[in-house]
Amino acid sequence: MRLLILGTGGMAAAHAENFANIDGVMLVAGVDTNPGNLGSFCDRFGISERFANLDDAIGWGEFDAACNVTPDAIHFPTTMALLNAGKHVFCEKPLATNFADADEMAKTARAKGLANMVNLTYRNVSAIQSARQIIADGKIGDIRHFEASYLQSWLTQPAWGDWKTETKWLWRLSTAHGSHGVLGDVGIHILDFTRYATGLDVTEVSGRLKTFDKAPGGQIGDYVLDANDSFIMHVGTDRGAIGTIHASRFASGHHNELRLRVWGTQGAVEVTNNGDLGSLRVCSEPDLESTTWHDVPLNAVETNYRKFAKAVLDGGPQDPDFAHAARLQAVLDGAIASDRNNGCGISI
Repeated sequence: MRLLILGTGGMAAAHAENFANIDGVMLVAGVDTNPGNLGSFCDRFGISERFANLDDAIGWGEFDAACNVTPDAIHFPTTMALLNAGKHVFCEKPLATNFADADEMAKTARAKGLANMVNLTYRNVSAIQSARQIIADGKIGDIRHFEASYLQSWLTQPAWGDWKTETKWLWRLSTAHGSHGVLGDVGIHILDFTRYATGLDVTEVSGRLKTFDKAPGGQIGDYVLDANDSFIMHVGTDRGAIGTIHASRFASGHHNELRLRVWGTQGAVEVTNNGDLGSLRVCSEPDLESTTWHDVPLNAVETNYRKFAKAVLDGGPQDPDFAHAARLQAVLDGAIASDRNNGCGISI
């Protein structure tokens, strides 16, 4: 598989490092409008072909698949161009910034018979894979309630750098620069984390989004800081269970923590993304009455990168694919619509 990397910013390195270690994959080209980023990235990974725009790369055409690591708002036009050129696509999350675009991407990929996956990275966490199996095996009974959270604190302390001065953070706070806030940035992660583990589809959502004052006049330089910083969703599901899903960038004391707790008629599970494998606890019979929790041993799982390579090389399963990401985007769109309607419930 000859692989092109579209967008050579920070996350592109993870793509290049992972794919370079997979047998049968060759990194053949890079594309970026920033010549400095493009040059240093391609030098680092020994990539000879370098393009300032996607049209020129498609005109060259000597690649089979692409990693789309561009900013969120650019995913739709660039992925559509790649699909229409007959290229398999591994896209960063979120797939698009609205359901209509995501759905068109999914339908186009399916119609053309092209491998398509979205890099929902927490699928690589062993704990969520094991939790999914425990729930699917019926070990906690029928799900009644769940709580999912994604907590970050980079707006209260400079864990990853000074957000007030670094553009790689400021753009995430500005809708004019393509951000849908914490909902758009990590909302799809937490929805996927929940959907994958529980097998439940969200059918109704009520949501509230909040943007807090972060600078005089709500602006730093060219960046108007109007994207949401925190969100809360209350959801109903296809099998009657209800749950809460929330995230914040003001969660002091939490560096980058995703947690899911699921309660069923015969037990409960708790998943976190801490460490290389994550952690998983279970409370079930015969320990329900004593409310004793047990840690579940975990092992490494296959990454999204390897699954995509297999999908292209051998026709393996494409999971999570574009269609799945589009369904998640419909829930995010519903949360935005609900917030605009003072939190009223929206059917999905």
